[in-house]
Amino acid sequence: MTVLLVFLGGIVGAPARYLADRLVQRLHDSVFPWGTLSVNLSGSFVLGLLLGAHDHLGLPAAIVTLLGTGFCGAFTTFSTFGFETVRLLEEGSVLEAGLNALGSLVLGVLAAAAGFALAALLA
Repeated sequence: MTVLLVFLGGIVGAPARYLADRLVQRLHDSVFPWGTLSVNLSGSFVLGLLLGAHDHLGLPAAIVTLLGTGFCGAFTTFSTFGFETVRLLEEGSVLEAGLNALGSLVLGVLAAAAGFALAALLA
């Protein structure tokens, strides 16, 4: 059952990532990967919220598996983040690569913490 929940969440998460990434990136005329950053930050927030809701509000583990592991796992993308950071370096956009790497890490952790904290506040 767990594999099915992950599969079903991923079916929705992967195309949602692609569409959200393209939408956000189309709004910016920049070499910076705003689309990937936005999906990773929003996915981190949602995962933090789900885990906080599980811990503080009793959200069932099956929902966390479906939405957290399945949807968020497919929605967020470490591989694209890594590739885009390397691409920025290869193009000589060192500042943007550094901002992408550091910003993604710091802001991603803060987004997850904010989601977790919001769930705790709602409890």
